Amino acid sequence: MTEPRASTCWSCGATGLLAFFESQSIPTSSCVLLPSRQEAEAWPVGNLRLAFCPACGFIQNELFDPDLIDYTQPYEESQAFSATFARFATTLANRLIDSYDIRDKEVFEIGCGKGDFLKMICELGANRGLGIDPAFTEGRLETTADVRVLNEFFSERTTHLTGDLITCVHTLEHIQAVGDFVHLIRQSAGHRAGSVVFIEVPDTMRILSEGAFWDIYYEHCSYFTLGSLGRLLRASGFHLLSLETGYDDQYLLVEATTAPSNGPDAGFPGEDDLDQVAKRVRVFSEAASAAIRSWERRLEDAEAAGKRVVVWAASSKGVSFLTTLEGGRSVSHVVDINPYKQGKFMPGTGQEIVAPEFLRTSPPDLVIVMNPIYLEEIRADLTRLGLAPEVVAV
Repeated sequence: MTEPRASTCWSCGATGLLAFFESQSIPTSSCVLLPSRQEAEAWPVGNLRLAFCPACGFIQNELFDPDLIDYTQPYEESQAFSATFARFATTLANRLIDSYDIRDKEVFEIGCGKGDFLKMICELGANRGLGIDPAFTEGRLETTADVRVLNEFFSERTTHLTGDLITCVHTLEHIQAVGDFVHLIRQSAGHRAGSVVFIEVPDTMRILSEGAFWDIYYEHCSYFTLGSLGRLLRASGFHLLSLETGYDDQYLLVEATTAPSNGPDAGFPGEDDLDQVAKRVRVFSEAASAAIRSWERRLEDAEAAGKRVVVWAASSKGVSFLTTLEGGRSVSHVVDINPYKQGKFMPGTGQEIVAPEFLRTSPPDLVIVMNPIYLEEIRADLTRLGLAPEVVAV
């Protein structure tokens, strides 16, 4: 790590951040839909330097430039086509409905994407839903529930919007001024007594522990652990009801309220993590470099042996994995079950994104799975296709 820097923490406002990991020339958007290989290979790039705040544990890309990202471009982040993810989302939606009696109520989702989770909560609980997201695609949301979406950013101009349940799922990690943004969510929640807020973001402790360089990308400028997320919400005036990891410890899930309480919440397991995060930060660059070298050797060996390699998941993880590795372009195709991604091309490296059925005519020798939670689902797809390649997960 470097000496403490003068840059300011976007979460708590402290100075003295410690830079610990850098990556150069990475695609500024990982989920953008690109219609040609040429456009994909020429996609704009930015630089990344992760810095750790010793005061609150938050991690930020201090080289992030929001002007390099345009969420009004055709953008596809939906995971709803995975049965594994759909089960998780359904269980989560039912839990929120049952825990807080969200039935025949109003639900407001900040950063609703294509509206999949909002639609689910409204259908399961007979609720009325309002979403807001600049990347929403008109005509994609098919539902009999009372759901509408505003195709714009959540800002000071829209804090009058509220709900009995306010959700913000995989949005905070895209926000540079996270402290200000969470205060805006608090303003929105404050318009309705007893309003419950649910926030979900990636768990950075897992990324640090695994040296998971593939989970670091330009759109994600803000990185949280249990402790840093809890500290931010409390500092913004929330009372925490629940704070935990989920989805095989890949996500952080927090439930909070603005309702007055008899004092601060008692705290939750795992959030007293400042020392642990500091230790992980100190060794992350070395761990990530070791993981990069290991995967580069694996690709080199496969190429030398004449093996055909594909990556499964045209996700941000896949983009980061391929653009980080020397030899990433030797991967022939990227497989994804999302039909909106198929026929498009990977930002940076330019591989075509294909449906699983494509592999019947061009069988791979090695399939690299970008998220181990989908291993069984992917193996079942390969078996259905009559294929038996080597399958490994990052």
